[in-house]
Amino acid sequence: MEQWLDVQTLIWLFPIMFILHDFEEIIMVEKWMKQNSDVIYERLPRKIADRVIKQFSMTTAQFAVAVLVIFLFVASSTIMANQFVIQGSLGNIHIFTIITLTFFLHSFIHIGQSIFLRSITPGLLTSMIIIIPYSLVLYKALLLNEVLTWKIFFACLPFVFLIIPIALLAHWIGKKV
Repeated sequence: MEQWLDVQTLIWLFPIMFILHDFEEIIMVEKWMKQNSDVIYERLPRKIADRVIKQFSMTTAQFAVAVLVIFLFVASSTIMANQFVIQGSLGNIHIFTIITLTFFLHSFIHIGQSIFLRSITPGLLTSMIIIIPYSLVLYKALLLNEVLTWKIFFACLPFVFLIIPIALLAHWIGKKV
């Protein structure tokens, strides 16, 4: 059976999916934080609520800069994954797998936040409509075409936690701009 999207197309769609999701966050986060900070303080212990508010209290422009920093990693990993498929000199599927896994798991954080806060949170809609379906199709294609193996997939999973400092650094850079 011929696939309706080949592996390279699915790989190149990753930055587009990332941008669609992060545009939703960029557009919503500043206003949402102002409108919902009371709810965050009601539902979370004070120390954790303070950290959440501090981490995400930034202007739309500052958040866009943070997204740009993360996008550099997304774009680089996409180029390396494409090189891996065509057996180019910069080929690497591991970094792409780590970043796409982070993206996929991140979508469930949005769903959990919305359930916990009983509110539509920034990133929820694109998580459900774009990230989860895209990720499932991507991983299925990568596995079926033997670009990715289950061994590589599970080996990359623990490294997802290494993306957290990169995201925090991106937020810090965004706030400094």
